[in-house]
Amino acid sequence: MTTISYPPKPSPGDRIAVISPGAGLPGILPLPHELGLRRLREDFGLEPVEYPATRKMGATPRERADDIHAAFADPSVKAVMASIGGDDQITVLPHLDRELIRANPKPFFGMSDNTNLLAYLYNTGIVGFHGATVMAAVGRPGAMHPLTEESLRAALFAPGEFELRPAERWRDVDRDWADPATFEAEPETRPGTGWDWVNADRVVQGRSWGGCVEILSMLLMADREISHDLSVYDGGVLLLETSEELPSGTEVFRTLRNMGERGLLHRFPALLVGRPKTWSFEQPNAPEEGARYAAEQREAILRAMRTYAPDTMIVFDVDFGHTDPQLVLPYGGTIRVDGPARRITVTY
Repeated sequence: MTTISYPPKPSPGDRIAVISPGAGLPGILPLPHELGLRRLREDFGLEPVEYPATRKMGATPRERADDIHAAFADPSVKAVMASIGGDDQITVLPHLDRELIRANPKPFFGMSDNTNLLAYLYNTGIVGFHGATVMAAVGRPGAMHPLTEESLRAALFAPGEFELRPAERWRDVDRDWADPATFEAEPETRPGTGWDWVNADRVVQGRSWGGCVEILSMLLMADREISHDLSVYDGGVLLLETSEELPSGTEVFRTLRNMGERGLLHRFPALLVGRPKTWSFEQPNAPEEGARYAAEQREAILRAMRTYAPDTMIVFDVDFGHTDPQLVLPYGGTIRVDGPARRITVTY
């Protein structure tokens, strides 16, 4: 079993690598990217460093792997952040040098397609951080969501415990990143609904693992970065969230069913489910339609968990993943889920 540990944290004034392990979307949508870079400099006091494939759409897996290696190997770089996600980061994994990365541990921030790299780091012995990409979270129109900024600042600079709290307001409707008017005002939000607890009669503390359901499905199919020794997940906290592709309840159930058949689900005594994104440009659901979609996904998850892990404690609608705010969660680090007190505490 690989021993996993937290990498050293950066300090204000340090350099942070900004890479695109998934897709070089900053090259065609520069507005949120440039805004995110400016906030990293001005609000967080870090100096972003870009790499050859950061703004290159269609970069090869080897080119993207070279950027990852350069970012981790450079001793002047103290943290690494993904610009955005993508859909083929799984093709980058075979090109990575595990010993190089293990010898140069650094905090890595990413989500969505970056579930690939987070799972890779987990198996390399490095705690990563699920959340806070440059374009989607740091480059949010108007201003960063206060909960996102607070959790990112703590994850970057403040080792120790950090208590999560439900968002008072949230959103999942986006505006066009190519339109400058998008960035002139705060996005519209709606009232929060709090967290929904199931089997909340215990306290679970363990290492986190999981991520974007669609990417976990790819890793399962390719048999990549899912440990064959399933005992490494025993006692952990499972993280699950879905993307703007809005997978159906049936798709989500099938992925979890396959995880159950593989013997994964019952390993985790606690499950945190990210608030589902219910709107996309391709599927602009009205609020009523979105509510039906979210309810369908919730029932799909419950159905799978009743079958394969009926005693697992579940918390629905935690604000991480593809909705806003985007709380940063340690990946491979410690999360404490206190059912009786209805509290979630992470260790950064």
